[in-house]
Amino acid sequence: MEQRPRQLTVIGDSGVYGWGDREGGGWCERLRRDWMQTPSAPVIYPLGVRGDGLEKVAERWQREWAVRGELRRQQPEGLLLSVGLNDTARVGRANGRPQLSLEAFRFGCGQLLNGMASSTQVLVLGLTAVDEGVMPFADCLWYGNDSVALYEAALEEACLEADVPFLALHQAMLAEPDWLRWIEPDGIHLNTEGHHWLHQRVKHWSALLRWAGLMEQGQLTPTLA
Repeated sequence: MEQRPRQLTVIGDSGVYGWGDREGGGWCERLRRDWMQTPSAPVIYPLGVRGDGLEKVAERWQREWAVRGELRRQQPEGLLLSVGLNDTARVGRANGRPQLSLEAFRFGCGQLLNGMASSTQVLVLGLTAVDEGVMPFADCLWYGNDSVALYEAALEEACLEADVPFLALHQAMLAEPDWLRWIEPDGIHLNTEGHHWLHQRVKHWSALLRWAGLMEQGQLTPTLA
């Protein structure tokens, strides 16, 4: 009997949705297409919603994850979480209140990861950089890299406490000479080049490859811890 492939649900915001990548559909869609070329690779279900923050994802993840096991009484074996950038924005002015305070974000991350990890294997992505020079976004939201760094650190801390694999992105992106060219004119969404960069990071992430049973394929190219 043919073995059922594993399922990976990818839950998050517009980055998971693929907004900004007019060529490849986003880093998640690129990864889905990659894995479709390998019969033994897991099936990916991208569940990105534009504008979502931590609280919105916490409200919807369980019902959306649970129904994608493909067979009766089955549920997906993995969940990749990519959320948090929208929570960092300050409302009304550069020093306005954040959409979600850092303390609330830190607490919420811990609660969310504990709930997810009790049901399935969880992996988490960090946050990408923003172009502060074109703020505000939508005439009312200010994103800044100092805030992004703080929220990513809180997310990483929650992952360490929950023993969940975490892939940091913010400093790695800022270290790239051309990173500003990877962002859409709105200052927050990755463009095609940005999604390509992120796709390569995720595609060669050793923690994800181990979960997927694809370490042999991944070892053909350098991997990320």
